[in-house]
Amino acid sequence: MKVVCLLGSPRPKGNTVYLAERFCETAQKAGAEIVTFSLNKLTYKGCQGCMTCKTKLDRCVLKDDLEQVLDAVRDADILVMASPVYYGEVSSQMKGFIDRTFSYLKPDYTTNPEPSRLKPGKRLVFILSQAQPDEKQFADIFPRYDYFFKWYGFQDNRLIRACGAMGPKDVASMTAVVEQVETTARELVQPR
Repeated sequence: MKVVCLLGSPRPKGNTVYLAERFCETAQKAGAEIVTFSLNKLTYKGCQGCMTCKTKLDRCVLKDDLEQVLDAVRDADILVMASPVYYGEVSSQMKGFIDRTFSYLKPDYTTNPEPSRLKPGKRLVFILSQAQPDEKQFADIFPRYDYFFKWYGFQDNRLIRACGAMGPKDVASMTAVVEQVETTARELVQPR
């Protein structure tokens, strides 16, 4: 079982990093192989809209640090995407990655019943932390991205949210969220 973890926070010791590390530690103890990328440490461009991935190549044409991340996700069984909520959205670091996943779609993705170039059955864990304590605020983020990742063949996608986490590592005292992270890791790493 291979887990690829993407850290979308610019804070190396922030809330989403803390939760993602707890997930990865638990998954590793259960036998998973972990590969982690801190997106803020990478140099990459956003999708250029060039359509080369639909006309000449079966992958993104850009040769930058995100190339290794996109390749790692191709081989992953579980993808963990951890991001703080900034202005009602994932961080720009995470959004840049998400936009580049357009290359996972086949040229005829709008009409093809199997639109993805990825092996089906991958799982997604979407970890979000927000300072806003009201869970109704920004509840639209996960469903929006879950929709697109289902196009890619991801199944059994899970959301873990920490609401009211203002300062770095505020989530460490949110026992229910930490337990949810650990339980989710154990459940997903178990053979189906």
